[in-house]
Amino acid sequence: QLQLVESGGGLVQPGGSLRLSCVASGFGLDYYNIGWFRQAPGKEREGISCISSSGGPTNYADSVKGRFTISRAHAKNTVYLHMNGLKPEDTAIYYCAAAYSGRLCRPVADEYDYWGQGTQVTVSS
Repeated sequence: QLQLVESGGGLVQPGGSLRLSCVASGFGLDYYNIGWFRQAPGKEREGISCISSSGGPTNYADSVKGRFTISRAHAKNTVYLHMNGLKPEDTAIYYCAAAYSGRLCRPVADEYDYWGQGTQVTVSS
């Protein structure tokens, strides 16, 4: 059974940092494009970052560029989202997703087949 599990969310003050983890079971993440998405209350889901399979190129939404970094830990079958300079508007449920594709990744939800359950990030003083 293919499964993704996110962790690392929590409450952080503005300007703080968090590292989200996306761990896969049942398949190897190296062969998949991995995306991070978020959804705030009353807003549509937003694709914020992705990393192409086999350590390929990364992609970031303008809203997080320069503050967030996506990376892989191959030995742990994990993809991370390093978040720095957090702002209150970053508050949302964050989801990771996987797509089996040989194409360069895009943070577009319709292109992803497997989703985690989400982890809450709250940025507040």
